[in-house]
Amino acid sequence: MSRKPFRIVLISPKGPLYRHRGGIFRKSLRYMPLTLPTLAALVPEELHAEVVCIDEGIHDVDLDIQADLIGLTVITGTATRAYELAAHFRKRGIAVVLGGPHVTLVPDDAQPHADSIVIGYAEDEWPQLLYDFVQGRMKSRYIQSPSLDLSDRPLPDRNLLPRRRFLTPHVFEATRGCIHNCSFCVVPSAWGRKPLQKPVDEIVADIARQRARQAIFVDLNLIADRQYARRLFTALIPLRIQWYGLATTLLCHDLPLLDLAAESGCRGLLMGLESISDKNLSQNHKRFNEPETYRAVVERLHERNIALQGCFVFGLDDDKPEVFERTARLAVEIKIDLPRFAIVTPFPGTELYRRLEAQGRILTRNWELYDGQHVVFQPANMSVDELQQGNEAAWKHAYSWGSFARRLRSTAAPWHVALITNLGYRHYARHLDRFYNCDWMITPKLFPHRPAEWNTENQADMVADPALLPVMPAESPTQLAAPEIKTQSQ
Repeated sequence: MSRKPFRIVLISPKGPLYRHRGGIFRKSLRYMPLTLPTLAALVPEELHAEVVCIDEGIHDVDLDIQADLIGLTVITGTATRAYELAAHFRKRGIAVVLGGPHVTLVPDDAQPHADSIVIGYAEDEWPQLLYDFVQGRMKSRYIQSPSLDLSDRPLPDRNLLPRRRFLTPHVFEATRGCIHNCSFCVVPSAWGRKPLQKPVDEIVADIARQRARQAIFVDLNLIADRQYARRLFTALIPLRIQWYGLATTLLCHDLPLLDLAAESGCRGLLMGLESISDKNLSQNHKRFNEPETYRAVVERLHERNIALQGCFVFGLDDDKPEVFERTARLAVEIKIDLPRFAIVTPFPGTELYRRLEAQGRILTRNWELYDGQHVVFQPANMSVDELQQGNEAAWKHAYSWGSFARRLRSTAAPWHVALITNLGYRHYARHLDRFYNCDWMITPKLFPHRPAEWNTENQADMVADPALLPVMPAESPTQLAAPEIKTQSQ
């Protein structure tokens, strides 16, 4: 009689707004995440394990599923759901492992809910945990080694998730981490400020293997190491792909590097502009952003046919009630292709959280509300309602018909792409409670388909799904979850 295979189930839980939700043509607004496919690829072959991956954004979790071990990825906004699932499966006698940014930031919060937790990246610790489990000696806690190296690692097994349920499977990662120390960002608190890099030839080989003509890089800051970025961009040129990613405004102050990015096929970037207040930027360690240069940033990108998703956060201590209109008007005036607004979220473990907690300004520790959409702290210069409503008003102004047309006339994106994506974001702006989502689309082929306003134009709804550029990376691989960066999605 054959022995029953070792069965591992990997689950990416979602909060209530994002659970098993598709677009208007029954396709998810998400690109394929890398975390679960990467973790699956890291399972040692000699264990002869059967691995099942479940993304709760596209599938329901079968509460009666059979497994020997269940791994759950945890970002702060999904911690409550992850803990609920963990309790259910542990009650059934199944061992549960938790990991990811939330676990890395606040391990003591997660530990009571799991048989074991993984702190940090999982390349080395996840295989060791599996060996220990099958030998009956799994430890309660595994901690990433500071000497982690990303070279010569297995490529993500993208076949374990249904490609047809995602906008694209052509998602890649060259680096992890960031050199900066922004107070609201989880990266410096969770993983420090020394970026990790994969060999450029491995990235190129993976893109070629996938036969990708377009690619999304989920790296948090592709230009953190500019010498590495030059090597990567140079190696991408022969592939003749179009790619989309994330960078800081510093790219636009290094014109040779910006030219090389454009030559390598860059057609869209997300940049965290964050605030129009120098004081806010200084207080939160993002002094390299200079609001007076935002117009030049957009112009330099547009000159090279690179579209911009410019992201702003509201609720920093220098923000007053007039900041919403001023910010939204600026986004329109300087012709940002896709402006995006969010409420600053003090993720636990970050410098911002510690500061607000010391001041007695944290209003709730209901992790489901830590999603960039809800106010979870007491703002310094306005009420909670003013911050919540002001964020919605900024969205509606930036995507009013007049603002829409004004930005569209100067877009760097193909006109039909810009039209569809802005229509989608217009619909999104008027239904934030339904469509708060931080994933991306990259071309039309991949489409599956109340505060007072500052104008009186017709606000008829347009039914379309939002996208165009990288919005916020939904996942960064092998954290058993996703990095929470300001407007982190579920």
